[in-house]
Amino acid sequence: MVIVDDTGTIRLVNAQTEALFGYRREELLGHPVELLVPGRFRAHHTLHRDGYAANRQVRPMGAELELHGLRKNGTEFPVEISLSPLETTDGLLVSAAVRDVSDRKRAEARINELAGLVESSQDAILAKTLDGEITYWNAAAQRLYGYTRAEMMGRHVSLLATTERRDEIDALLDRLRRGEKVEHFETLRLTRSGDLLDVDITLWPTRAPDGSVVGACAIVRDISDRKKAEEELTFLYEQQRHIALTLQRSLMGTPPAIPGLTTASRYRPATQGAGVGGDWFDLIPLGAGRVGVLIGDVMGRGLEAAAVMGQLRSAAHALAKTGMQPRQLMQALETVVGDLDVPDQLVTCCYVVISADAGEVTVCSAGHLPTLVALPGSGARQLQAPVNAPLGVGDVLYEQATAVIPPGATLVLYTDGLIETPGTDIEAQLTQLTATLSDLFASAPDLESAADHVLAALLPDAEGHNDDVTLLLTRLPDAPLATVGIDLAAVPESVPEGRAFLSKALTSWDCVPTADDARLLLSEILTNAVQHAQGPIRLHLCRTTTELTVEISDHSTHLPRPRAATEDEESGRGLILVRALADDWGVRPTEAGKTTWFTLKL
Repeated sequence: MVIVDDTGTIRLVNAQTEALFGYRREELLGHPVELLVPGRFRAHHTLHRDGYAANRQVRPMGAELELHGLRKNGTEFPVEISLSPLETTDGLLVSAAVRDVSDRKRAEARINELAGLVESSQDAILAKTLDGEITYWNAAAQRLYGYTRAEMMGRHVSLLATTERRDEIDALLDRLRRGEKVEHFETLRLTRSGDLLDVDITLWPTRAPDGSVVGACAIVRDISDRKKAEEELTFLYEQQRHIALTLQRSLMGTPPAIPGLTTASRYRPATQGAGVGGDWFDLIPLGAGRVGVLIGDVMGRGLEAAAVMGQLRSAAHALAKTGMQPRQLMQALETVVGDLDVPDQLVTCCYVVISADAGEVTVCSAGHLPTLVALPGSGARQLQAPVNAPLGVGDVLYEQATAVIPPGATLVLYTDGLIETPGTDIEAQLTQLTATLSDLFASAPDLESAADHVLAALLPDAEGHNDDVTLLLTRLPDAPLATVGIDLAAVPESVPEGRAFLSKALTSWDCVPTADDARLLLSEILTNAVQHAQGPIRLHLCRTTTELTVEISDHSTHLPRPRAATEDEESGRGLILVRALADDWGVRPTEAGKTTWFTLKL
């Protein structure tokens, strides 16, 4: 409180004046009140004071003007002043109530600053009551939705939603009433022109001083361009992935369906990266009731691994068709890997030859994971085989092993993507795979269902594996209806003896219609063995429901090949006859020498 006379001289101040301006009482009394006014305002202050003397009433001083006080230390601060006239015997006195409004001015400045930011924001910002009535609408909201502020004030926010999304508005308002904040809610909104916009909305509740929720604010961002870009990227990604998978399947090939052999296969490309990799598998019909099963994994991922895989698969398929032993195939593939000119490239591979009539499998593994054997009622176990180094190591002598496997047993081959996952122990995963198969093969399951079950058990996250996964289940075919064999010496008398043995077997098997062709072909091959090979000679006959297989094994490593004989030559036509009359025929090397075989349909 500052009381001045009609000349503007200070007559009385209170303690708060001393505290506010920094003067002692005696420093103010008797001095002009302009002492408390900044110099640049003093002339105007005198005019205001004179004007008040002419119009005495209780009122604020300098309404709509910015008033400032001056402290003793020279600092200024904003003030509000209320004037009241006091009539005394000594004349007119004026009482001035001076209030420091620094805090309020700072708050007002901050509010104005925030209001400017909100109004100039490129994002649409609006406020609404908890009933959905719009109470604020900035310029960006007008640009986004096409409605002016005057059109939207007091309207319900559901005006901006399509009919089918009105329930969405109610659900958001319910969340806000509970005091929840909603961040980055993506939805569709409707513009004044009827266009649909992809928007990202962040909502938060506004509260009264007592903490109760009284309304809500929303920031709305147009994400149409982002959505369009995402759709384009998704399309390009799917297109690229389709191309990659088409390439992968082309390089992997499609194994043929082999009569009598039940299989189920699964290939899952890595969910990260290009979607191509180095996994492959193959089924190779070798004739005479034999089938080759091949699986491999080129180290690494991507197009380079896929390119190496494609070359190796083609080479392995061609080599396997020659009928060579699994260890010989691995030795040849080792050379192929060395010739690929891919430094430090390692490949794991496993080749299994199934001989249905003998109930045997021969296996050679180049650093590949163990092949498992699952037999209904007997669980699953590892197929024992020598441990050889992967292809690409160099200077490795590969070994193979032969095991007797009963008909109906299932061979399980797979790549490391199935059991080698981040954060898991590969031995523990292999144990889990074996246990899963044991549970499945407590009975005789359908192989397709079994393959799906194995993938679900070992890879519960179908979208989270970072390596290719290949799984191949192969059930051994049933044993042939009948087999017989005889050992013959490498002498001319063995040819009629062999024909007689064949005739007797065909008669007992009720295969008389094929007897003439079978005897002729046997005579030609057996004659070649007697003349050019080393004994003893093994004649083996096998009958299934659909064909007759005749095998002649000797101890010579020389592989016969058909040739065109001249008119005056007495020999050279035997294999031409075999090729012309047999439904299928071939020659394969064996540990002891070779086996020449042919089949006739029954």
